Amino acid sequence: MDSRTVSVLLWMLLSSSTGIKLDGNGYVDVTIAISSRVPQDNTLIDKIKDMVTKGSIHLHQALDKKVFFKEATILVPPHWNSTEFTKARAESYEKANIRIDNANPAYGDEPYTLQYGECGAEAQFIHFTPNFLRDDTHIKTYGSRGKVLVHEWAHLRWGVYDEYSETNPFYHSNGRIEATRCSKNIKGQFYDESRQPCQTDPQTLLPTKGCKFFPNKYQNTDSSIMFLPSLDSVSTFCCENEHNYEAPNLQNKKCGKATWTVIFEDSVDKDALRSLKPLLSSPPTPTFKVVQRKHRVVCLVLDVSGSMQGSRILRQQQAATHFLQTIIEDQASVGIVTFNSNATTLSPLTSTDNNSARNKLIELLPKLAGGGTYVCKGLNLGLQVLEKDNGDVMGDEIIFLTDGEATDNINNCVPAAIKSGAIIHTIALGDKADKALREMADKTGGKFITASDDILSNQLLHGFSSLTIPTGDQTKDPVQIDSAGKKTSDWFNGTILMDQTIGTKTSFTITYEKSLPDISIQSPSDSTYKQVQMRHYESAKTVTLKVPGTAQPGDWKYSIQTTINQSLTVTATSQAARADVPPIIVKARMNQQFCDGTKPLIVFAEVSQNYRPVIKTEVWATLESESGAAQQLRLLDNGAGADAFKDDGVYSRYFTQMKKGSSSLKVRVKNLDGQARFTIQKRSGAPYVPGYVVNGVVELNPPKPPVSEEPLEVGRFTRTATGESFEVAFTGSTLPNFPPNRITDLSAEIQEDSVLLSWTAPGEDLDYGTAKSYEIRWSFDLKELRFNFSNAHVFNTSAVSPQEAGSVEQHSFIPNITIQNGTTVFFAVQSVDKVNVKSEISNIAQASKMLPGPKPRDDYRYYFCDNNMEVESKKTF
Repeated sequence: MDSRTVSVLLWMLLSSSTGIKLDGNGYVDVTIAISSRVPQDNTLIDKIKDMVTKGSIHLHQALDKKVFFKEATILVPPHWNSTEFTKARAESYEKANIRIDNANPAYGDEPYTLQYGECGAEAQFIHFTPNFLRDDTHIKTYGSRGKVLVHEWAHLRWGVYDEYSETNPFYHSNGRIEATRCSKNIKGQFYDESRQPCQTDPQTLLPTKGCKFFPNKYQNTDSSIMFLPSLDSVSTFCCENEHNYEAPNLQNKKCGKATWTVIFEDSVDKDALRSLKPLLSSPPTPTFKVVQRKHRVVCLVLDVSGSMQGSRILRQQQAATHFLQTIIEDQASVGIVTFNSNATTLSPLTSTDNNSARNKLIELLPKLAGGGTYVCKGLNLGLQVLEKDNGDVMGDEIIFLTDGEATDNINNCVPAAIKSGAIIHTIALGDKADKALREMADKTGGKFITASDDILSNQLLHGFSSLTIPTGDQTKDPVQIDSAGKKTSDWFNGTILMDQTIGTKTSFTITYEKSLPDISIQSPSDSTYKQVQMRHYESAKTVTLKVPGTAQPGDWKYSIQTTINQSLTVTATSQAARADVPPIIVKARMNQQFCDGTKPLIVFAEVSQNYRPVIKTEVWATLESESGAAQQLRLLDNGAGADAFKDDGVYSRYFTQMKKGSSSLKVRVKNLDGQARFTIQKRSGAPYVPGYVVNGVVELNPPKPPVSEEPLEVGRFTRTATGESFEVAFTGSTLPNFPPNRITDLSAEIQEDSVLLSWTAPGEDLDYGTAKSYEIRWSFDLKELRFNFSNAHVFNTSAVSPQEAGSVEQHSFIPNITIQNGTTVFFAVQSVDKVNVKSEISNIAQASKMLPGPKPRDDYRYYFCDNNMEVESKKTF
């Protein structure tokens, strides 16, 4: 690695990328995007500003006056009209931190944050609905919008979890019934929906399902925002000295520590927060920009240097043909620039408003290669082409493809390109491309894609297909149904499944390596499309069929016959069948875009339709290094290992067999057996409060609108998606040795004199292989397990042989001490690998021995808890 490459990598690590940043005490580069599904309503802009302004005051107060919101950008949809909107730069709906969009069916108007990483990891986005921002009745049930924003911000930025629980609202604590909350200083009473004292479930001896915790309206505690931000007295987060470790909430399950501790020890801001001095005065009012992205303006900057000769120039031409024919939107403007020893404009900016214009651009794509790799000449000319439409390049896009290290000094032009305001997507073909490509994409809001020289993987075409700028209306975004490749001298046959959610603008793209094969495509109703009905781009060795109207759902069969040995590929894309029904989509990503080996890589694939998770489907990830070595991973949605939540439509897996250099990510999803389901699963969100207790009387809030909880069948479907590429640069020649993954789903049940423990088996290395042994301990004191694990009682596990990662472990143990009735016991597990490296301690499971008492009399008095005080309420049976 030469010194220039080292300096660029160092620049990548030290420089900040697009995304949220702390500028002193103030958060900047916060992007709030309004979906293009939302009709124009300029009052929403004022509501957003008001929420962020008041939220800044609450944020300042919540974290020892250390931080506030300093700058935010509001991105409005392309169809909104106003002369007051300025041109967007790198802001996009897809990368926005906060989204304003129509309701998620599981949440309705309840705000929530899409969160599926580890404790302390940044989440994906916060979702507010327009109705939540406009309807002031929500303030009573959720709290002020500013404080709700802080609740969700803690999820988004610091990776903490909720301290309430809708699935476990109550729990036993050494003979008492407690409401799941933090802190336990919050007082309240238990009532059912008719404001009667709650009844007891005879099986669990906990309050029955309809029972709710009604907090007192006026409290003497200021925590915690992650429990009830709606309480006026609540203004901060739970600290260690008041954290309720026993509460069966997600914060304890995922993190096992106080919210305050996670923020200051595990979050992305941990170093800054520890060093920042409090801003003792009131924070300044946030400043806002309101921006808009109209139609796309794109310049293809394509490498035609000597190293691109042969198959590479052809593959570049094929991928660009597919992009121009199928991916780029109508009414966009596209220019083409090539570079080798010099740079040349092949086409000025041209509108893609009809097929004739698209085909003219395709015919101009470069076909020959030779000369040096003068990156700066190509980059500078691309920027000049973009300037021609309105005099600047702000928010315009460059798609920059190269396969080699720059002949010129790339440092002479990359900083200026970054400052230009253009979005620069970079595609590295092969393993010699300059390392500054990632840095350019990262700092301009672009995407970084790598592609190896393996023709059949079709990575280059997939990479171009991923270069879209969604606006929030998924019915207008292209969907890649499937892709396949084969090297043969005979037949290449297969099936493309067209599901009910797609069908318009359907295209089949066939590429070949040497000689035009014979191609036919058959619809589900047996109509056959022959080659005369397809478009043949001879120089690009590409054939495209555009299906007229809406493609028929079902199996589309392709038959391709060649008489010479060559590589063939087929790619099928489509869009939503109906304007009011978004299609099933897949989003693929890594938890890190740059990995130094100290933290494991995780692959994520989110499968959904209009925010509804798709579960029980088969998901595979292909990770291919720049040298062409590929590995396949089956991603899981089992709530264990790397997967945060079971059956949430987010499929995850640790990736331990990492290789140095850049690697690409492709995900393929298939539901061919019809087992997949839509589910309405609610994981977290701003807590709804059913009412408050005022002077001993319950005052009810408006009821929460019901949402459907029935799982719905999903028809057969397939999808493919390409994620951004990632870089690995660990020191040494061997892979990092990771311990078994932390067990996060340990559960316990006391059965007479024994304890039944259940969990999902970890692996030898994270969630791969088989661990060597388990160390299982228990205690009557939760904090002993949490802070002094080795001092707690230990179970004899000599007869327990760990199973392969992902298996269900279930074992019974007999404690050496008799557990008395009314007692709560805590359990935890630590896994050990072959070289005696231990995992983190599992989540702490708890179980209570609660034997039913005698049958209650008619004047039975029901007891419930009010902050450790027993409050008596007569209940007649």
